[in-house]
Amino acid sequence: MLWSSLLSEQQLTPASVRVFSSPGSWIESDARDQCDRVARLDGMRHVAGMPDLHPGKGAPIGAAMLSETLYPFLVGSDIGCGIAVFPVKIKRPNAERLAARFPDLDRALDADDEEWPDEIPAGFTDSLGTVGRGNHFVELARVDDVMQAAVVSKGDFVLIVHSGSRGLGESILRAHTEVHGAGPAADPAAYLKAHDEAVRWGSLNRRLMARRVGNALGVQVGGAIVDECHNFVEIRDGLYLHRKGAANGDGRTVLIAGTRGTPSYLVAGHAGAAANFSVAHGAGRKMSRADALRRGKAKHTVAELRRTGVGSLVVCGDRQLLFEEAPTAYKRIESVIADLVAHELATPLAVTVPVVTYKTKERG
Repeated sequence: MLWSSLLSEQQLTPASVRVFSSPGSWIESDARDQCDRVARLDGMRHVAGMPDLHPGKGAPIGAAMLSETLYPFLVGSDIGCGIAVFPVKIKRPNAERLAARFPDLDRALDADDEEWPDEIPAGFTDSLGTVGRGNHFVELARVDDVMQAAVVSKGDFVLIVHSGSRGLGESILRAHTEVHGAGPAADPAAYLKAHDEAVRWGSLNRRLMARRVGNALGVQVGGAIVDECHNFVEIRDGLYLHRKGAANGDGRTVLIAGTRGTPSYLVAGHAGAAANFSVAHGAGRKMSRADALRRGKAKHTVAELRRTGVGSLVVCGDRQLLFEEAPTAYKRIESVIADLVAHELATPLAVTVPVVTYKTKERG
């Protein structure tokens, strides 16, 4: 997004900005600068940066932004992107066998598939049942530890699905930016109607993928015990609360994703107004994709990246994506969780460890 299109939308007194990280946590200066620029937008009240804060395309990722004005570009193109967690009934899983049986989640469903739904939000059938690229994934994981009463028990298995609205959200943002650039929504009600459809589509898509994986692996997958999106806007006290890479932390149970080679955390969110009622959504990148690709090729082989340090397997037929999404490209999830705890935004409930992580189908 071009900030030049917002020159007329700046206010004289910037909104307040607070980043919830410890002095020792790595937060790029570019991400802080983006928070400061967002704070100068007309109508902006408060910008809260999460401990996984990192730069995005024009706006920070890992931030919650409260404003009198609705800015679609602060939500971005993947409206409704989120993480759902499903319980799985499975005994003594063999990672190699399960990895080989994962379905092709790059292939969209069609009406002949048994997973085809009765109703599809916005009637958008393109990419239905697919995970997408980038940092999206579907992961079979084991509950490794439980700290407090939670919806899972130690030794349980869960399916974690991280994906969004695919091309639907992108088309909604494009329709806005082609006319208004990075400016505010000319018709907030119309944008919100389309936005809400994309949020519902993303949630449906996560359920469909869980069903596809369960059917392919021959295991029982239960209903979602967590399903929270982290790219969306809500109306709160008459204001627009934009979240980009930040989950609702107001009394919600949220899964904060690590990497394919590190744990993830189920947490109880209890964030207040200072954090815009939000918590982190993951470990947060510390390297650009270009840097991760360059450094990763110098340090790792493809074979090394397909079996992680925790013994899990990665299904990924795209070699470039393997390097771009290497665990070393991300911050330490333990540091992100520690910052959330230190600032009293969340309480850890349980830890999951990957068994098989699906990124994109193996080819050949």
